[in-house]
Amino acid sequence: VTIRSTCAYFHVYISAQSSTSPTPSSVSSLCTLFSCFQYQCVQLKCKSAHHFHFDVMAARSAKPKTGILMLNMGGPEKLEDVHDFLLRLFMDTDLMKLPVQNKLGPFIAKRRTPKIQEQYSKIGGGSPIKHWTSMQGEGMVKLLDEMSPETAPHKFYIGFRYVNPLTEDAIEEMEKDGVERAVAFTQYPQYSCSTTGSSLNAIYRYYSNRGDRPKMNWSVIDRWPTHPLLVECFAEHISNELLKFPEGKRDDVVILFSAHSLPMAVVNRGDPYPQEVGATVQRVMERLGHCNPYRLVWQSRVGPMSWLGPQTDEVIKGLCERGKKNILLVPIAFTSDHIETLHELDIEYGQVLGEECGVENIRRAESLNGNPLFMKALADLVQSHLKSNQPCSRQLTLRCPLCTNPTCGETKAFFASQTLT
Repeated sequence: VTIRSTCAYFHVYISAQSSTSPTPSSVSSLCTLFSCFQYQCVQLKCKSAHHFHFDVMAARSAKPKTGILMLNMGGPEKLEDVHDFLLRLFMDTDLMKLPVQNKLGPFIAKRRTPKIQEQYSKIGGGSPIKHWTSMQGEGMVKLLDEMSPETAPHKFYIGFRYVNPLTEDAIEEMEKDGVERAVAFTQYPQYSCSTTGSSLNAIYRYYSNRGDRPKMNWSVIDRWPTHPLLVECFAEHISNELLKFPEGKRDDVVILFSAHSLPMAVVNRGDPYPQEVGATVQRVMERLGHCNPYRLVWQSRVGPMSWLGPQTDEVIKGLCERGKKNILLVPIAFTSDHIETLHELDIEYGQVLGEECGVENIRRAESLNGNPLFMKALADLVQSHLKSNQPCSRQLTLRCPLCTNPTCGETKAFFASQTLT
């Protein structure tokens, strides 16, 4: 196709569309075709593209047919946001149950704020999680518009649990935009009642408190611990980091897969999180050909109660005492950098504890952040989910055997009963 004929085609195409409202498929087709046209012009050093006044982004801003709500706990962008973040966190009964929570929660939040603010000040003054989620979302919907034109245009929304943009506000924005098909997409690959479960409960409560039915057809991607492209991303980042160890030490490096711990009270109720994290680790090591010794460890324990272990810091100490002083930390349950990677793993363990223990080399594999392969993984997950026409996984419908939260059952029933067209 020549540049001249392509340009003529665009004028005919737009004339034909000018009297009618653009459909998602026509917008997607036009965007794709114009992208090809632009590429041809660049390759041939042709100026036709500059004379062709068409705004691809304006076309993509058409009413979204499919909205993808990216769920996460979020993190404070500024130091002054820390208190409100902690207050919402310690008041979340899905995450933790405290005695007289309406009084103890605010007390703990106020008391911990200075310490947490100090930690954030050491990593740039705030959490980068919104930045990375936005980048991942942009890459995801761009791919989806090409991969799945029948469900286009796609738009991503961010729904954080404890900071803006809050999940409830994101739902309101989706409804104002006129989204037809809504996908609640957890950004935690491994399901836990205290993370993904809490976010899904927030969606259910939003409609329950409002007393009416959703205007959108909802479905949920509630877990994806062994998705092939997720596994490939982790394996790629681990391989890249292993190459940075001295060649003579490389085979002796111990890989520590570190995930956020859970109170044993939650684990013993039947929360599937530990098993799903373990499944991710196993698939990643299979992809790496079990190249190095490894362990699954747990971080971020808080308070005197019993937590899932062994704890990451204690394992680092134990390895050093036994002569294993080359360590690679892998944040296996996180999809982007935030305080638990940038401060806890990098500073508390990688710098302070590493020096105390006398490690020879301690490194951390990069988080998935802006990896294009990870954006492809997100798009593939959504595309497969939309094609399945299922409201949720069968696993979501099963409550923890010893669940004590009645809202969980109501939430699961809410999503399982969604009718998709």
